Amino acid sequence: MATATSPHTFDTRILALPLYENHHRELAERLVTWCDEHRNALVGSERPEATGLRILRALGDGGWLAFLDGGPDDYRALCLAREALAYAGDLADYAFSVQALAATPIRRFGTDDQRRRYLPGLAAGTLCGAFAVSEEAAGSDVAAIGLEARETETGWVLNGGKAWIANAGIAEVYTVIARTGPGPGAFGLTAFLVPAAVPGLRVEPVPMIAPRALGHLVFDDCALPREALLGRRGAGFPIAMEVLDRFRMTVGAAALGFARRAADAALARARERPMLGGKLFDLPTVRATFADMEVKLDAAALLVARSAWEIDQGGCRYARHSSVAKLYATEAAQQIVDSAVQIFGAAGLVHDSLLERLYRQIRSLRIYEGSSEVQQAIIAAAIDPDRTHRGAS
Repeated sequence: MATATSPHTFDTRILALPLYENHHRELAERLVTWCDEHRNALVGSERPEATGLRILRALGDGGWLAFLDGGPDDYRALCLAREALAYAGDLADYAFSVQALAATPIRRFGTDDQRRRYLPGLAAGTLCGAFAVSEEAAGSDVAAIGLEARETETGWVLNGGKAWIANAGIAEVYTVIARTGPGPGAFGLTAFLVPAAVPGLRVEPVPMIAPRALGHLVFDDCALPREALLGRRGAGFPIAMEVLDRFRMTVGAAALGFARRAADAALARARERPMLGGKLFDLPTVRATFADMEVKLDAAALLVARSAWEIDQGGCRYARHSSVAKLYATEAAQQIVDSAVQIFGAAGLVHDSLLERLYRQIRSLRIYEGSSEVQQAIIAAAIDPDRTHRGAS
């Protein structure tokens, strides 16, 4: 589906645009080469928890996480990494993205001591992190968080739960958003760094349609010292929202990697599959399907690139662009993967085949880090932020 570096991970026509710089193009080449050389290491038949930790260590050894410990912010590079790793394997992208998500609040809001304690291990892939925001009754609605953090003479005590937490059970440190004050909604939230081994914290694994390390966290009189506070008290909401706003565009990049892998596999199938005296690709309806895929891939790639370029330039509207990229890319990727399964026919339904795995793996991206419906609300608010004050017209 694209002119590519090696073999089809990136569309070099997109990379050649001024939205990217030469070091991004060189990075893309190195990513493709590394993923190709480590193809077998990026997948595995063992439990997803074991696979995730093994991949995390490989990413650390390869230097792909080094930016987490003092490297400059470069969201175009981050998006390219997620696109390449998603193309190579679901768990490779999962390990990389959750580690980066967990490290970012520490990088941006941690004390010098917190950075020294956690960032070297996160960057080396020897320490596994997680970002715990969602709850059963507070998924995309961060302001509705109910996990209680009660202040004591020596620190804090947490009671309540978190739900759908990536890397639950294998993470050694969690960034947790909890309620510390009676203020309404977002005003009473605070961020904490919680070691996995602290007494009073337990994990309840949750099996997912795409196997991965994920579960619920239960806090039962979980005592933390004062130095567990991340940022200032009451700043939990802006910390969570800044991290999510920055990472939504990278979810779009991962969706693009999944979609391009599906489209490439479907195109190879259509060119080889005999049909009505010719090949499957010769059918006008099939050619139209691939035309639709190409349009969606191009649009998704451009939206992701624009949003990452915006944040790298220091633009103040990156949150809007990030939501646009996440919404379009994930919805388009779902459609592309579904079309690819249709091209494969019954062969695309075989358990643990490439297309069947992609079909399961892509679905979660329309929900994680803010569902598509939440992204629509964010985008609409950005179009006309003062409308609620002016009344309907």
